[in-house]
Amino acid sequence: MGTLPHVRPRALAVAGSPRAFKSPPKALLPAPQNISILSTNMKHFLTWSPVTVPGETVRYSVEFQGEYERDYANEIWIPISECSLIIVTQCNVTEDISATVAYNLRVRANLGSWSSEWSTLKVLFNRITTFLTPPMMEVSADGYHLLVKLEDLGPAFQFHVFYWRKGQESWVMVYAGVLSVVHLDTMEAGAEYCVKAQTYVEAINRSSNFSQMQCVRGSTWMTTAMVSFVGFVVGVLALPFLAWKMSQIFQYSCCPVIVLPDTLKVTESPMKLIHCMSEGTECCDLAVHVIPPEEILRLWIQDTL
Repeated sequence: MGTLPHVRPRALAVAGSPRAFKSPPKALLPAPQNISILSTNMKHFLTWSPVTVPGETVRYSVEFQGEYERDYANEIWIPISECSLIIVTQCNVTEDISATVAYNLRVRANLGSWSSEWSTLKVLFNRITTFLTPPMMEVSADGYHLLVKLEDLGPAFQFHVFYWRKGQESWVMVYAGVLSVVHLDTMEAGAEYCVKAQTYVEAINRSSNFSQMQCVRGSTWMTTAMVSFVGFVVGVLALPFLAWKMSQIFQYSCCPVIVLPDTLKVTESPMKLIHCMSEGTECCDLAVHVIPPEEILRLWIQDTL
């Protein structure tokens, strides 16, 4: 029985053409690897490793399959329009994961008219496994009011806030919605209060770990009285100065003092100026001295008589 002749691969058989394949064939376009879901605070992202083809831009398409499609609709897959022929290696699937059931997702690479095989999640994803982070918060004492400000994570999130007076074993839990600032209690003077909180999502009935504890101390009557006294003293001392300053401003604004330039001031007698004017002689060596009209009239009458 003779040996079969050696058959060269089809890809090489057409190697004599100007360009055998404008894009690599399906067998040479690998499927994306390391496909996984990253989910934090009910935000879900499908990620995968890039497929590299030198000199080419590889695109990706993503599809999902929920419990209904898998069990009652002949295992159909639904394309995610926002993640069709994208060039990034992640897809936001939050809007498509809309129920607390098991989902499957898959992704494939595309290059021109060629597509790779689908890569599918190894384990079905359920949003109940999302990682919930403790809320960021700011605790403050506004007079005798204990306040806490919580970050806004969206309408799907609520918060369990726990507070207690330091040194006491009992604590109080407050159910907080999406309000940015929550009034917890009226504080006792001089007492220290501590607060911690956790994120809660009703849709999956899960809570996060507790945030770091924060403590504040309520105001004492002595502190309040001291602040009031200092404010009163400052006001009493500042009022006379403000009144004097305002009077100065009004005085210089309404009745400004006009100072004549030095060139208009002379020590010569006004009588000499009148004498020069009556004789028609020039007195250029005399500097000009401004005299009120009534004074000039009085001196002229006096000189005439």
